[in-house]
Amino acid sequence: MASADLRDELLCSICLSTFMDPVTLRCGHNFCRVCIDRVLDTQDESGVYSCPDCREEFQERPALMRNINLHNVAERFLITQQEQEEITGICCTYCVDSPVPAVRSCLHCEASLCDKHLKVHSKSAEHVLSDPSTSLEKRKCSVHKELIKYYCTQDAICICVSCSLAGEHRGHRVEMLDEASKKKKEKLTNVLQKLITKRKETEERVRSLEERRRKAQEKAAGEAERVTALCTDIRRRVEDLEKKVLSEISRQEKEESLPLSALIHQLEIKKDELSRKMRHIEELCNMTDPLTVLQEPDTGDLCDPEEEGGGEDTGGHDKQPHDGDDLDVAVISHTLHTLCEVISGIRSGIYVEGPADILLDVTTAANNLHISDNLKTATWTGEKQNRPETAERFQDYQGIVVTERTDILEF
Repeated sequence: MASADLRDELLCSICLSTFMDPVTLRCGHNFCRVCIDRVLDTQDESGVYSCPDCREEFQERPALMRNINLHNVAERFLITQQEQEEITGICCTYCVDSPVPAVRSCLHCEASLCDKHLKVHSKSAEHVLSDPSTSLEKRKCSVHKELIKYYCTQDAICICVSCSLAGEHRGHRVEMLDEASKKKKEKLTNVLQKLITKRKETEERVRSLEERRRKAQEKAAGEAERVTALCTDIRRRVEDLEKKVLSEISRQEKEESLPLSALIHQLEIKKDELSRKMRHIEELCNMTDPLTVLQEPDTGDLCDPEEEGGGEDTGGHDKQPHDGDDLDVAVISHTLHTLCEVISGIRSGIYVEGPADILLDVTTAANNLHISDNLKTATWTGEKQNRPETAERFQDYQGIVVTERTDILEF
């Protein structure tokens, strides 16, 4: 009760909380400094200042005097209150003024006791003491309201004396609580050991799997790096070959175009000369004066020498290019064949585990079958292939033996 009265005396009438930095007005009333400052700020507009408690008015804004004693009392009270709030666990039933931690609980009294009240507590046998507990009613039989002292092994339940002698557990095998608890602890210990062993095995398994995962990640990273380097090299080689082939095509195109351009130029000149002669002849034919026509040079001089010679080649200026003067495809094909060799060289170093590739056997294929270079396709042809005759070779295109290759990755 005294504690409650003290708490009321330490409350600010404005914020209704314990004083924080308390100050005093001339009338003697105390307030938190922040609270009274806020009230006086609102009174500045009217110019009339008054105490929130007694309504005493002041002509000027009152000076605030710090109440040191009240400040110390309020501070100690707050510290004590915080300490009491921090107290955890079970408190003494008989300490009503302030909470005190309990050290024992009486099953008979259904009360918790601190050291002070434990010294004056009854020492009789019916007052059974135990560790502090908030659920003392659970320590008694719900039917007979007696202390639970036995454990029924048949029904696996804790019972009192009346339950064992006259209740529904009459005639059942019972054990003292300590004995039954000891046996259960032994079983739990065995279970705990098994669980510990299983946990160790699981931890070892986890470590093993983590190691395998780490190795798999390292291997994958290495393979990814190797494949990246390989593909970079392939792209570089392909680009070099592309430049080489395009350069060869451009060179041959220039070699082929230069003589053709010269010949075209000569023929254009010849075409213009022929056109001039044709116009002159047409003019002669259109003249009406026979004297003028006859005085012109002989028309035979206007004819082309080739026509006079019966169309034979005399000068060779209009010689037609030979059909074979085309791009040298063989050189280009040879250059491109280098790409196949590059890929084959790279392919031979890559081995994977996968489904088998079915390849054709040239030693058994009929001579009228053309087998591709990669041994995967067969085409019938009317021409005989130059293959040696063997006993295993088929005589028509329907017979062919296949083999398996399982280690080479085809591009």
